Amino acid sequence: MDRNRQADSRNSALEEATTPCGEKASASPSGSLSVRALNVLKELAPELIGEEPPKGTWVPPDDLLRQLTGRHLATARNCGPQTAREIIDWALARGVAIQSPLHRGKPLSEVWRSLAARASAGKLTRAEITEALEKSIRRKSVRIPVAFQIILLEILSSTYDPPPFP
Repeated sequence: MDRNRQADSRNSALEEATTPCGEKASASPSGSLSVRALNVLKELAPELIGEEPPKGTWVPPDDLLRQLTGRHLATARNCGPQTAREIIDWALARGVAIQSPLHRGKPLSEVWRSLAARASAGKLTRAEITEALEKSIRRKSVRIPVAFQIILLEILSSTYDPPPFP
């Protein structure tokens, strides 16, 4: 019976120390951020706040969180949807709201269909176009649907005037 309690105790301690990404949680005061999430924030810190984080324990400053956007997370190395969600949730718990990327988690083909439909309805924004193209470039996609190529051509030809940039 004593062995079962010890095993249960070890298992619950392991579950508490593991983050959604399956990595050990940092023992730093940064709360429940995974090692991967901390590394993503360390990579973004020099670009966003001009600060080089230390090698060891580090708590991301609120200045970094205030300047962080969903686009930064979407394009950061080693930052997938799960890590981005973890950082967004952690920042929100600290009182900083980070806007999620518009097409988070959607396959590229679905993004293109959605954009074509929004363009037909006259509701397409520059931010959506930019984000879709960035996602396509990041994934090294060589296929852009014809409907979206026509939209891009209209924009470049100045015959299409999307709503003002938000």
